[in-house]
Amino acid sequence: MSDTHLTAPTRHIDVDGDRFAYRRWGKTDSGQPPLLFFQHFRGGMDHWDPLMTDGLAAGREVILYNYRGSASSSGTPRNTIEDMADDAAKVIAALGLSQVDVVGFSLGGMVAQEFTRRHPDRVRKLMLLGTQPRGGNPGPDPKIFEVAPRPIPTVDDFLFLFFGPSEAAKQAGRAFWDRRHQRVDQDPPSSPELMMGQIEANTAFVTPLDPERPFDHLAEITQPTMVVNGVNDVMIATINSWHMVQNIPNAQLIVYPDAGHGAQFQYPERFLKHAIQFLED
Repeated sequence: MSDTHLTAPTRHIDVDGDRFAYRRWGKTDSGQPPLLFFQHFRGGMDHWDPLMTDGLAAGREVILYNYRGSASSSGTPRNTIEDMADDAAKVIAALGLSQVDVVGFSLGGMVAQEFTRRHPDRVRKLMLLGTQPRGGNPGPDPKIFEVAPRPIPTVDDFLFLFFGPSEAAKQAGRAFWDRRHQRVDQDPPSSPELMMGQIEANTAFVTPLDPERPFDHLAEITQPTMVVNGVNDVMIATINSWHMVQNIPNAQLIVYPDAGHGAQFQYPERFLKHAIQFLED
């Protein structure tokens, strides 16, 4: 039987003396590069939506992995986005791949941007979900600084951070929560050290390279890019998505209604249609 999000084995690959955990499955003869996933703050392989990963794997290989020091990956967690991006390039090389498509969510979208800028030959197409450019606008709701760092997030925490305020949005959020807990052999939670390293990385990333022209660096991303967000992202202000499509030369923007930070999880079927069309065009 073919592997799925729930059954793909966790493998490890050695990079610079540390073991990076990854899962890899899907259609290997699609003629398209594998799709590499970069996860959000504190997140790991089990924080993706099986509807999303298996839906995409029907047409191509997908690769989930944990950053250095995250969950089932060993090593000291990185505290800069640049180092996380360079680690990704080393993981790709160790897996014997020359090029990938990339999807990055939240902090993972920041890593995806730097990975694309620093290693442009490695990336064919780029999807940026619920994220911001370097020098972008901070999240609009200060409550995130109370909720996001909690050691063990609850379903209500996820509903606030990732989903829209309506009852329909909350129902979609609870359905996502159930889906993401279906796998039996879940990764261990990430450590407090990883959280602190990623907070440092995110804090440095919000400082623009050039305060006068904060988004000029995005012109270096020439790959076709799809930017997705909800209309009211409390984690990373939705206006950041507009900044990205204004400054990435070949970018398109999709904003989902009544949705927040995790819009792709609130509308998984709609997102799949948009993502597959983008990747196959």
